[in-house]
Amino acid sequence: MQASQLLIIDLLRHGVRRHPTQEIVSRRIEGDIHRYTYTDCYQRTCQLAHSLTKFGVKPGERVATLAWNTYRHLELYYAVSGIGAVLHTVNPRLIADQIEWILNDANATWLFVDACFAELAAAVVNQVPQLKGVIVLADDCQQPELAECQAQLYAYESLLEDLPGEFSWPALHEDSAALLCYTSGTTGNPKGVLSSQRAMVLHAQATVSAELLDLRANTVLMPMVAMYHAGAWGAPYAAPLAGCKLVLPGMGMSGAAMYELIATENVTVGLGVPTIWLTLHNYLNETTSSVPSLERVCVGGAASPLGLVKAFDEDYDVYWQPIWGMTETGPLACSAPPEPSLMALPKAQRYRIQTTAGRACFGVDMEIVNADGEALPHDGETSGELRVRGPWIANSYYQRNDPETFADGWLATGDIAVIDPQGYMKVVDRKKDVIKSGGEWISSLDIENICSQHPAVNESCVIGVKHPKWDERPLLLVVPNKGASVDKAMLYEFLQGKIAKWWTPDDILIVAELPHTGTGKLVKNELRKQYENYLLEQSSDA
Repeated sequence: MQASQLLIIDLLRHGVRRHPTQEIVSRRIEGDIHRYTYTDCYQRTCQLAHSLTKFGVKPGERVATLAWNTYRHLELYYAVSGIGAVLHTVNPRLIADQIEWILNDANATWLFVDACFAELAAAVVNQVPQLKGVIVLADDCQQPELAECQAQLYAYESLLEDLPGEFSWPALHEDSAALLCYTSGTTGNPKGVLSSQRAMVLHAQATVSAELLDLRANTVLMPMVAMYHAGAWGAPYAAPLAGCKLVLPGMGMSGAAMYELIATENVTVGLGVPTIWLTLHNYLNETTSSVPSLERVCVGGAASPLGLVKAFDEDYDVYWQPIWGMTETGPLACSAPPEPSLMALPKAQRYRIQTTAGRACFGVDMEIVNADGEALPHDGETSGELRVRGPWIANSYYQRNDPETFADGWLATGDIAVIDPQGYMKVVDRKKDVIKSGGEWISSLDIENICSQHPAVNESCVIGVKHPKWDERPLLLVVPNKGASVDKAMLYEFLQGKIAKWWTPDDILIVAELPHTGTGKLVKNELRKQYENYLLEQSSDA
């Protein structure tokens, strides 16, 4: 067999060969809508590759971005890895100190930044001494916030002017590094995950398959998950491979902004965390709008609330497709697409499966283990820590030794899960979030799932807090729907009979909002700190 290498740039070249006029639509940071074809994207990617080469960017060099989902960021995805450098996407929702730490940990030498993040970039770039230049993703670089920037300042569009629209891509090895993403961890410094060219191409092939996102040339894909987070779940790589229309929302994360793009571009498939689709649901509910083109929302990053699964089906005829993965898993590893056998089930049974994480796709092995690392049965009842392995699963963190996470050829995920005989995996809780009450475990996710079905509840969160007798007990925090009235008594009555009595939260607090990470995950550790002694204080007051 020929020793052909799996390279990221070939995904875009494939898209151009088979689907040259397919559209990429972006809401620009400037506010207007930009549209062009895969052919246009490839030509500009070639121009960018020429510019990076003129800058002297070498293979393996880290090129960082602080940017939203736009066509310019997409061009960076291909040009940087295409010349053999490493695209290093940085989460702009992090605080300046963390961004500074990440850029230095990665030894980033160039930084591309959206104009809206100029102030943030200005706060960190002078503390990153190896930085050679800052490129503003705009027509010009006249950003007053960056006036004191010690690195050379450039405007993105000026770099592409008058450069050839073709490039002789180097013959890289498929195991060379291509993408560096840092975890969005809620404690400590984020950890880097360095992916190879081969891993990302194999992940793209799995992503377009019917076992994961089932992308086709007539799909209109809108990734609401940010391109700075876990490679936008592989959407920038998978879309050209499938030849689907790609709709990039820029910084438009509001319900109104999402609705506008879905309606005008006839989006059929969306990607995002549950809170994103909750935002859209709230907007549609308040404005009595509909999204007839939307067929599926593919949801990961947190557990799927049963209330939202039902709402999207019953209110909008949209299939809620659960997916599961982590930055460390490429990120996609398993899903529950709307297969005929699943859709033929009674709705109550199907909804239960839609709140699982789905089944592993080809290439990914999963097992659950006990505290001694011994494999446990896949009977749907026995729970243990989830471990995974496969060709796009990390086997170490970037520049960090973590033998407990990467043991015996597996990635220990930190998720407590069950796997049933049909292969459906359900995350019971995060290892750090499970509530240990009197020596027994209580799943915070199960209580949140049930609570999500109350018609007055918009969002809920369960945390374990200290208890004088039982070590930990559950505390439920609830955000009501806009204009809805809800109190403790109503919620206790709703939970009665749906969970074991000893799982019943010791108290319920009605709150205006809950804290989230920049990628939409609940920040439970922050809430645990805030309410750590809540029950102890209540008992002492009594």
